[in-house]
Amino acid sequence: MIHRRNFLKAASAAVTLATAVPAFSRSYGEIETYDKSKKRRVGLIGSGWYGKSDLFRLIQVSPVEVVSLCDVDSRMLAAAAEMTATRQASGKKPRTYTDYRKMLAEKDLDIVLIATPDHWHAVPMIAACEAGLDIYCQKPISVDVVEGQAMLAAARSNNRVVQVGTQRRSTPHLVEARERFIQSGKLGEIASVDICCYYHMRASSNPPDTAPPSNLDYDFWTGPAPMRPYNSLVHPRGWRAFMEYGNGIVGDMCVHMLDMVRWMMDLGWPSSISSSGGIYVDKASKANISDTQVASFAFPGLQVNWQHRTWGSAPDPDPSYGWGAIFYGSKGTLKASVYSYDFIGENGEKVHKDVTYELEQYPVDKTEAELEKHVAPAIRHHMMNFLSAVDNRSKPVADIEQGYISTASCILANNSMKLGRSLTWDPAAGKVIHDEEANRLLARSYRAPWVHPGVKQG
Repeated sequence: MIHRRNFLKAASAAVTLATAVPAFSRSYGEIETYDKSKKRRVGLIGSGWYGKSDLFRLIQVSPVEVVSLCDVDSRMLAAAAEMTATRQASGKKPRTYTDYRKMLAEKDLDIVLIATPDHWHAVPMIAACEAGLDIYCQKPISVDVVEGQAMLAAARSNNRVVQVGTQRRSTPHLVEARERFIQSGKLGEIASVDICCYYHMRASSNPPDTAPPSNLDYDFWTGPAPMRPYNSLVHPRGWRAFMEYGNGIVGDMCVHMLDMVRWMMDLGWPSSISSSGGIYVDKASKANISDTQVASFAFPGLQVNWQHRTWGSAPDPDPSYGWGAIFYGSKGTLKASVYSYDFIGENGEKVHKDVTYELEQYPVDKTEAELEKHVAPAIRHHMMNFLSAVDNRSKPVADIEQGYISTASCILANNSMKLGRSLTWDPAAGKVIHDEEANRLLARSYRAPWVHPGVKQG
């Protein structure tokens, strides 16, 4: 049973605050104000693909000293330490840890980046808040709703700045599109938005279970999640194919697009959420996330509709919009994605803008392994906004509260699919209205000895 009174003292105020606070407003070309000479001490928890992408973009915009790295994969950790030494100005190799608690206990950090698999976001993030650090946490912030509530409460009660990695809010061409077409009113009244992902990104193989590799502490990697037999699909990066560690494609991809729509249109919580779908086509794979799913997020006077398919072709022949959003306005249509935007006015006007690359300003982007080059500028701007908020003790553009709303909305969509009915959300109470079965899904069980931060023990 969920017992919210054992949250940190700020929990009630934090959850109530989430009903009214609008998304941070920001203008195209706005200059972030932060001390560009300050050598902030930085640690990274989760040194894999996106952890390094985030860390190296931070190094590009600030003379930080990366003091420590943490990962439960010793091989990945050692490689990240070597790479970091070549990137930072001091040339020093950061200390390495396999347990984030030991890293935080050193008390020598100002900022920590969290880029673990999703099931490992909540516990170290709260520990970092309690250690007095400011935090950049990858999306989605949590795997269940109550984790997110506890994370928001921890950030507020400890007065920490927390930026969530929903970097569409800092993507230059999308910041421009928001201002030119939505905030200006040029698109007119918007009553419907479609968001989607048609990438064939779901694991489709079925390899046998094996013993974990010697470089991976699989028990610690599993942490509070249910213990599954080790499978090569899981690590690295393949964990997204399993609901034990995340929230499927809705939690991975919809959270970005829903958050983008909420930011662009200054939206708070959806009043109701419904979803349906399942594994309809690829039934042979070990993956247990849906390969087909639709979801509807109802806001006052606005319907936001999500769809993903990991099979077949995308309805839009332009590959730029295989993952994106379409805003239908009374004066035109706006298509937006990580690669571009296209405005089509009712009078035939057409405006196109491609993603802003910064390869000449940051030539290392050209050769960095696995870097999403089109996303690098967005991460840099997101980091600059984060540092500005740290220096000004203000809320960043993707504040933890905004991350909580977008994350929880996606989790509720999955819960709606599981229950087969629409869910009506009460933001002030932090629960589903008149549906105790749905409320029991708001917190998952933790595997011992890990303790859920928002559920009463004993």
